[in-house]
Amino acid sequence: MTRSTTRGAPTVAARLLHWFDQHGRKDLPWQSGDADGRDAYRVWLSEIMLQQTQVATVIGYFQRFTEALPTLRDLAAADEDTVLALWSGLGYYRRARFLHRAAQICVQQHGGELPRDFVALSALPGIGRSTAGAILAQAHGLRFAILDGNVKRVLTRYHGIHGHPGQSAVEKLLWLHADSHTPTARLADYTQAIMDLGATLCVRSRPRCDACPLASDCIAYRDNLTVELPSRKPSKALPTRATVMLVLRDRDGRVLLERRGPQGVWSGLWSLPEAASTDDAWRLAQRHARIDDAQALAPFTHVFSHYRLAIEPLLFDRTTAHAAIADNPDLRWCSATELAALGLPAPVRTLLQNTA
Repeated sequence: MTRSTTRGAPTVAARLLHWFDQHGRKDLPWQSGDADGRDAYRVWLSEIMLQQTQVATVIGYFQRFTEALPTLRDLAAADEDTVLALWSGLGYYRRARFLHRAAQICVQQHGGELPRDFVALSALPGIGRSTAGAILAQAHGLRFAILDGNVKRVLTRYHGIHGHPGQSAVEKLLWLHADSHTPTARLADYTQAIMDLGATLCVRSRPRCDACPLASDCIAYRDNLTVELPSRKPSKALPTRATVMLVLRDRDGRVLLERRGPQGVWSGLWSLPEAASTDDAWRLAQRHARIDDAQALAPFTHVFSHYRLAIEPLLFDRTTAHAAIADNPDLRWCSATELAALGLPAPVRTLLQNTA
């Protein structure tokens, strides 16, 4: 069920742009340049960081990242540890690896720039249809629709669309609406406006419909459906997995880290060695150091999108490291200074800070 704008009323784009001129966010660090000529690298980086992460959190990470790697070529030339260290704490580390690989492809195949062609841009790792549209609209003023989570929520409510937005048929309908509302001018401002509306007014809980420029013909507002729309994804109970994390610390205060493999969560990041049980943890610890005792630290749970990880940390303090690990490039003893320069999973970094 959909409903069009009242005859003679301003279009959705016109109302959003009018609202944006008065209330939109215009001082975000990736908005440098004029409305139709923003830096494509900074727009791209912000779009990737904003996936699954709110603006308030992203700003600090964005500024730190661009200070260290101010251009696409700088990103392409950086080693993976540097990129992951700059990303550390944002989570969803696959985004960072895709970002890094896409930059390298741009240097190899596109003259060190993000391509302006939609097909070529959306073919890069980590850049789908919506992200490509957002980059081209904001950096070059080209007419491409976007459909991120905020936009899906706005359009779902405005048009009264039932069904989870992730379902193929629902998403296809939302893309049609997204394209129909996209104007032919002020593309950068419109793209920011519809994202801002979803992020600041048309939020998931307790939307501020009284301040919304689209409320006059929003079906969800008219029919009191803002709680029901968007329809939630059918819930499934998350399974729980258990692991023992080894905090092996030598007499110099260095901690043993292990680089995770290319598959699974935290792939490619430096993390703590893990074992399936306390007995296995002792045996593993003895392979890497001479140990006398262990201290059980407070257990905690880290929640991923598809499972919960119950973590039991075990501290082996003031150990004497075996020299053998020098032959293993995926194991290293790290000082506090070295830890700060590595990409560590957020819960691992927190655990180490709490046991320092």
